[in-house]
Formats: sequence, structure tokens, C-alpha cells
Amino acid sequence: MANMLETVVTGPERLRFQSVVSDLGSLRKASQARRYGNGVFPPELPSRAVVAKLLGDLAAILYPRHFGPPDEQFHASDHQLARQLERLFLALREQIRREVRLFLADASEEAAALRATEIAEEFIEALPRIRAQLDTDVNAAYLGDPAAKSVDEVIFCYPGVLALIRHRLAHRLYRLGAPMIARIVAEIAHAETGIDIHPGATIDDGFFIDHGTGVVIGETAIIGKGVRLYQAVTLGAKRFNVDENGALEKGKPRHPIIEDDVVIYAGATVLGRITIGRGSTIGGNVWLTHSVPPGSNITQAKAHVEAFDHGAGI
Repeated sequence: MANMLETVVTGPERLRFQSVVSDLGSLRKASQARRYGNGVFPPELPSRAVVAKLLGDLAAILYPRHFGPPDEQFHASDHQLARQLERLFLALREQIRREVRLFLADASEEAAALRATEIAEEFIEALPRIRAQLDTDVNAAYLGDPAAKSVDEVIFCYPGVLALIRHRLAHRLYRLGAPMIARIVAEIAHAETGIDIHPGATIDDGFFIDHGTGVVIGETAIIGKGVRLYQAVTLGAKRFNVDENGALEKGKPRHPIIEDDVVIYAGATVLGRITIGRGSTIGGNVWLTHSVPPGSNITQAKAHVEAFDHGAGI
């Protein structure tokens, strides 16, 4: 195969796509000039491949029995864990440094390195709190699904739990000041599970996503304790405000607030900065754009069946 490929690209045919190469280069330079200025070498970007590797390492640190190397599940010492965290810290710090340099172009290398160190350290120190919160999510999934045979099954197999492991990590990075890396983590989770949670979404303890495929949770959504969602639920924005120049206003609250102990069934769409009161139930395929008080039970209107005259022709 290698010889066949070599035959294809040798000789005069090497120049066949030179114009394509030149055009792509021109487009790339023009794009970089618009973003960074003429003659400015574009900054390094965080590596998606490295972030994906870090994500796997973090899952193994949080749940070593489930996601760690099989031969180390029962033998990892505190010393080994400390060494793993140190290696992870160094790799994460480098990715954060690249992000800081990307968005704070005026920052010196020293300032970017210092900020990256601060974020990476705070993130590593938050891992015990993240694990404790994830345990509440795992317990909610186990208790909330009659099909769950064990906690181990929930951790290993449930896409909602996998998505939440990623989200809890991404949300911490987002809050600490590494939103691009957080978004990479979120999109990896989206690809793995079909569950799309923006890293900015605030989610309290004991959150359970059952089945999960097609769930969408927007950036400014706030979700209370003990909330349960089913597949294809959307917690989205109703409209996007614009400024005086017609540009979208970013970061403004525009997604729902879901209070404690709410259940939202499959296919429901909840839009806008509305509040779903504590203990409410939102039925399947409901379209909801207004707040509802605590204890509400919102369902679709009953289907209207037209009377049919069997004696009439069609």
C-alpha cells in the first residue's frame, strides 16, 4: 500500500493540487489577519487530543476501580496518586496557559503562566468536592431506575452518569476561567453520550438523566437538587437579545431555572428564563415558555378526536 501511494504522488503529479494548497494558505492567512492582525504569528491552541487524554486520566483518578488500569485498581498507593496528580497538573497547566495566551493577547508569558498555575491548582484541589457531588448523582441514578442492578453498573454503563462526570469537571474549569478547555470537555461528552450540557450550566446534587440521548441544557440554566430528566429534554433559550449594533448579547441569563425535585419527561421543551417550581412534573412532549408554581403537573392537552360519520363518503 505504501508503494502504491508513493506512485500516486511522485513525479509531475505532485504539483496537481498546488493551486488548492495556495488558495487554502491565502484563506488561512486572511482569517488569521482578521483575528490577530497582519504579521502576527497566531498563538498556540489547546490540544483536543491532550484534553481528551486528561479527561480519561481525571475519570480514573475520581473512580479508579472503574476507569483506572485493571492491574492498579486495588494497588494504587497515595504516593502513586500524588505522582499521577502532579503529572496531570503539569499537562493541564500547559493547556490552560495556551488558552490564557489566546484570549489575553496582551498578557506576558510570565503572567499567563502564573494564571494557568492558579487555575490548575484550584481545579486539582476541587477534585474531592467533585467526587462527593458525583456520588450523589450516582446514588440518584441507582435509586431512581428500577432497572439498575448495582451502583457499579450505574457508574460503568449509564450515559447520564458519564455525561455528569464530564460536566462536573468542565463546570469547574469554566468557573475558574478556562472556558475553551471546558467546552472541549463538554463536546467530548456530547459525542460520547448524545447529551449536550453547556459547561456554564449550574447543576446541584443528585441529578439524574435517564436514557439521555438528545438532552440539551443551556449555558445559564440553573438546576436544583434531586432533579430528573428523561431523553430529548431541552432546557433552552426562547430568544436571543441583541445590543444597539445588532450583535448578540452573550452571557445574559436566558435559560430555565429548575427548582428541587422536579421531573421532566421525554421530549419536553422548556424555554426562556422561567422558573419550574419545586416538586413539579412536566409531562412528555410539553412545550413550556412560562413559569409554573411549586407542585405543578403540566401535561399535553388531550387529543381532540373528530367525530366520523361512517355513512358519509370520503
